[in-house]
Amino acid sequence: MKLLFIYNANSGKLNALFDAGHKLFSPTTYMCSLCALTYDTFTENTTWKTFREESDLEMVFYHKDEFEKTFSNVKMIYPAVLKLEGNQLTTVLNNDVLNEIKNVETLIDRLKSRL
Repeated sequence: MKLLFIYNANSGKLNALFDAGHKLFSPTTYMCSLCALTYDTFTENTTWKTFREESDLEMVFYHKDEFEKTFSNVKMIYPAVLKLEGNQLTTVLNNDVLNEIKNVETLIDRLKSRL
């Protein structure tokens, strides 16, 4: 089993720079709640990083353009957390749930309770 985390952001250095600026200057209008929870403006959130590194779960992270290239037949609203078992994808946390989560501790608790 793998957990797939799909950010509502595109890959690439220019996009990363734009996203960092957006989070810094207008955080309330930033479109990716998953990014906002797991990353500070420029670095990975330390609580999240500790959870990720100490977890036994296999986690794969995608920007939306990377996910769409790899899973071209899957249509969804981003951000999202999915579970991949064999060839079966199921939703663990959808964009509505992620948008309601206010801190990384709650994200971690929700992931633990859903698995």
